[in-house]
Amino acid sequence: MKQAVLTGEHFLTGDVACAEGALAAGCRFFGGYPITPATEVAEHMAERLPGVGGTFIQMEDEIAAMASILGASWAGVKSMTATSGPGFSLMMENIGLGIVTETPCVVVNVQRAGPSTGLPTMGAQGDMMQAKWGSHGDYEIIALAPASPQEIFYQTITAFNLSEIYRLPVLIMTDEIVGHMSERVVIPSAKEIRTFNRPAPSGRKDRFKPYQPGPNGVAPMPAAGQGYKVHITGLTHDEKGYPVMTVETQEQMMERITKKITANLDDIIQTESYCMEDAEIAVISYGISSRTAMSAVQEARKMGIKAGMLRLITIWPFPEKQIRQLAQKVKKIVTVEINLGQIFYEVQRCAAGQAAVTLVGHAGGTIIPPERVIDELKEKKR
Repeated sequence: MKQAVLTGEHFLTGDVACAEGALAAGCRFFGGYPITPATEVAEHMAERLPGVGGTFIQMEDEIAAMASILGASWAGVKSMTATSGPGFSLMMENIGLGIVTETPCVVVNVQRAGPSTGLPTMGAQGDMMQAKWGSHGDYEIIALAPASPQEIFYQTITAFNLSEIYRLPVLIMTDEIVGHMSERVVIPSAKEIRTFNRPAPSGRKDRFKPYQPGPNGVAPMPAAGQGYKVHITGLTHDEKGYPVMTVETQEQMMERITKKITANLDDIIQTESYCMEDAEIAVISYGISSRTAMSAVQEARKMGIKAGMLRLITIWPFPEKQIRQLAQKVKKIVTVEINLGQIFYEVQRCAAGQAAVTLVGHAGGTIIPPERVIDELKEKKR
């Protein structure tokens, strides 16, 4: 059997680094459907999984792909799929099913410009609000935004850990640019990689309640075939998993699936600050756009502009506390993203009454040049 962790230095694309991160995290099932620019994730998993005792299945479409990874997870296997805009849209109903059934899995969205077919081979960050609100109803989601092939390797491991800890689908919101760029990626040894496996149930099997929260608000999860009686449904259900069509049960269920996230925000949310100690202007960005934003901040500093940057690593749940604190310290905030303002509006909401917020963005296809950000920073200086 081949090694699950390819320790050492490699020159990898972001898509391949994502696949290697999944394998290092213990992923042993991939159900997917080819779509540009995410197909390379599936191709690499198809090549590598059989050699490490895993399974790859190409499904008939993205609806089935999402369903397959939910089923694999209930069979006790860490599972993943990868897609892009149109496929992400098709997965949304079953992502909602994963939320309500509290099923751990990872969904990678290598974003491209839309709507509809859009620009299949060109990057964008236009699915950020869909990541939060794409399925119907109220719910909480975890979504991460990597900025490099190295980071997508580690964030994929983080995504699997978060999905196992909090029992829900976790999204990796990357893009065509990160997915297709090739950079140095250092993969540590298996003993240096921290992974988390869902806690197994204990106690009498005939009294087990599959949705009874544990100390951290999350219920232990059995696998099919272990002897536990488990009913899995998308209907409103009680702690036993059985449908109960009452307002009271709906409120109890919703409190359970939302509070396990909202009560653990400090353990989930990650951000990264740069030159914020004396900053008068803050740039907020994420993913590939944060790299050009960083370049702009460094150049602005040389010009005497006191600029700094807050990079959002976790997009959902949204880092409201961090942005509210930042807005109290600076005069202006510039949001940089490859869309027409999806995260900008969230930043504006959090900074209301504290700092003015502007957007540097466009509808997709190319990265945002640092010069555009620098021009906006110069404007703020005047």
